[in-house]
Amino acid sequence: MAKLYFHYSTMNAGKSTSLLQASHNYREGGMLTYLVTAQFDNRAGEGRIASRIGIGEPADTFGPGEDMFAKLQTRFVKGPVACVFIDEAQFLSKDQVWQLARAVDDLGVPVMAYGLRVDFQGNLFPGSAALLAWADEMREVRTICHCGKKATMVVRKGPDGRALKDGDQVVIGGNETYVSLCRRHWREAVGD
Repeated sequence: MAKLYFHYSTMNAGKSTSLLQASHNYREGGMLTYLVTAQFDNRAGEGRIASRIGIGEPADTFGPGEDMFAKLQTRFVKGPVACVFIDEAQFLSKDQVWQLARAVDDLGVPVMAYGLRVDFQGNLFPGSAALLAWADEMREVRTICHCGKKATMVVRKGPDGRALKDGDQVVIGGNETYVSLCRRHWREAVGD
């Protein structure tokens, strides 16, 4: 039975690595997968999902306002897909998450979405909020704070290396921009 899965965490937890490994497992078993990532996150190159540990795969991209149900229907015309993998799922809109849920129900394909739960201010991303509400199964991908506790928050660093408190919700970056922390150390970093 097809389900909508949400694998969530903070930055640098290995979400993309897990996605690539799961897709590899399907393909190793002779099943085709369909990989999709956010169009504007091109840190690994246009249309590419890559991990910090050096592995990567080509992927299709989704843009703001794109109909994900129609996108999957169009892809399925080319041949069967055993599973759809979405990277950077926090950048999906609420409508796009609903379209993915419809694809699970109406097209009978499992969709595994991987993304951040909260932004640098501790607020849910719209895509993540919708996935938390509508996913059939949710799995936390864990990483640790520098103190050894589970990291559940992320700070965005400014040019001086200090934690920022305001700014746009979305700023693309990696280790040079973001640090995953436990709630206590996040609070210390943002001065709460």
